[in-house]
Amino acid sequence: MRALIVLALATSVVGCTRWSMDHHLNNAYRAYDRGNCERVMLELSEVDRASRSRRFIQPEVSMLRGLCLERQKLYLDAAQTYHFILEQYPSSEYAYRARARLQILQQLGHYRGAEAALTRPAPL
Repeated sequence: MRALIVLALATSVVGCTRWSMDHHLNNAYRAYDRGNCERVMLELSEVDRASRSRRFIQPEVSMLRGLCLERQKLYLDAAQTYHFILEQYPSSEYAYRARARLQILQQLGHYRGAEAALTRPAPL
């Protein structure tokens, strides 16, 4: 009987965590639609805290974070976020989206790819 109670409690906690994660992710998308990137970042922080044991949600969270960074004109930060997705989740649908966003940033002149990471000495 005790084992059944413990199992029921464990199942309910997992369900609550999943509900909370979904709730914060939905709030982040709503805030993004309204153009409120500060709220998006706050909601994504909540998702990150709830999802540490559920890595499957991380590419979606990172993608939304990258889009918000772009909206805030933080193009290099957005590009680094997209590179993170490509390196950590290369076969996810978000890797394809991240690759497309990087190409768009390059076409718009906001990001130069690998060349942006090169350092050059100052002219004398």
